[in-house]
Amino acid sequence: MSSTELRHTALDALHRSLGATMTDFAGWDMPLRYGSERDEHVAVRTKAGLFDLSHMGEITVTGAEAAALLNFALVGNIASVGVGRARYTMICQADGGILDDLIVYRLAETEYMVVANASNAQVVLDALTERAAGFDAEVRDDRDAYALLAVQGPESPGILKSLTDADLDGLKYYAGLPGTVAGVPALIARTGYTGEDGFELFVKPEHAVELWQALTKAGEGVGLVPCGLSCRDTLRLEAGMPLYGHELTTSLTPFDAGLGRVVKFEKEGDFVGREALAQAAERAASEPPRVLVGLVAEGRRIPRAGYAVVAGGEVIGEVTSGAPSPTLGKPIAMAYVDAAHAAPGAEGVGVDIRGSHEPYEVVALPFYKRQK
Repeated sequence: MSSTELRHTALDALHRSLGATMTDFAGWDMPLRYGSERDEHVAVRTKAGLFDLSHMGEITVTGAEAAALLNFALVGNIASVGVGRARYTMICQADGGILDDLIVYRLAETEYMVVANASNAQVVLDALTERAAGFDAEVRDDRDAYALLAVQGPESPGILKSLTDADLDGLKYYAGLPGTVAGVPALIARTGYTGEDGFELFVKPEHAVELWQALTKAGEGVGLVPCGLSCRDTLRLEAGMPLYGHELTTSLTPFDAGLGRVVKFEKEGDFVGREALAQAAERAASEPPRVLVGLVAEGRRIPRAGYAVVAGGEVIGEVTSGAPSPTLGKPIAMAYVDAAHAAPGAEGVGVDIRGSHEPYEVVALPFYKRQK
């Protein structure tokens, strides 16, 4: 396979038949949008959206010491995750820099599934394989074993209930259970990246098309629409969820990103990055570096990643993600800014958009929180 050849998901032909605009995302040919990304965004907030997320990287870890390996390799306490539950965590370098943020599902007593971002799946696989030395555990690349569909939005529980007899009411947020959906065997997880209630369905690639079609039919009467990566980005931005390569990078520790809570120093034994992260925690407590904040535009111009945040003629930070917010009706951004300017309502903050300092309001994240 040449380095320029894009990978295709099992739903590729279906996306094209729906008229999707396709884009290269982390080496995969993925749907960016089917029609209006704004309409797709609003559908997820008010009704439901259906996503193909088959580009995500699934890595299976099995064996008697699978939990011990993951506790050593990752910053979270994975051994304390119950069977059928999931945990958001990170994998860091020895210097504390973030290699990726992950969701780890405990599928059985000695079996875990680690889900990595598409752009980092190989990096995470290599790091876990290397860190497995000396542990009675096997790390397996299962990226080709799964297709991943997500149905997100307030109507998603009703849509899924019509297709499965799995106990969805008993399925908590960040939990997963095996079941069948429209006759297709699936791992049904109550997770997502939109700020809404919803489910992610891990299935064999050969079942992806039939499941997509069943979900589409079940959602017809309640406004379900197919959704691309473009609205997934604006949904996660409104929900204040970090994106690797933007809010999270190897030059930042979890403490720099305001996500120090994922690092569990109290767990037994050593883990990669422990010493560096302990120092980062002390630094963050005494003199916080830049702080991740929300910015809401007073005007109409869109801030983009890399734009400087300014106050009093000085650069005080940098935008990491920016887009128009369909829910707020204004451009929004996440940015790392100096602690002195990080308080909500901080005066005189702007974004340098092509030489013009546009005024922005500093707000606490997230921009949007769904009503429970």
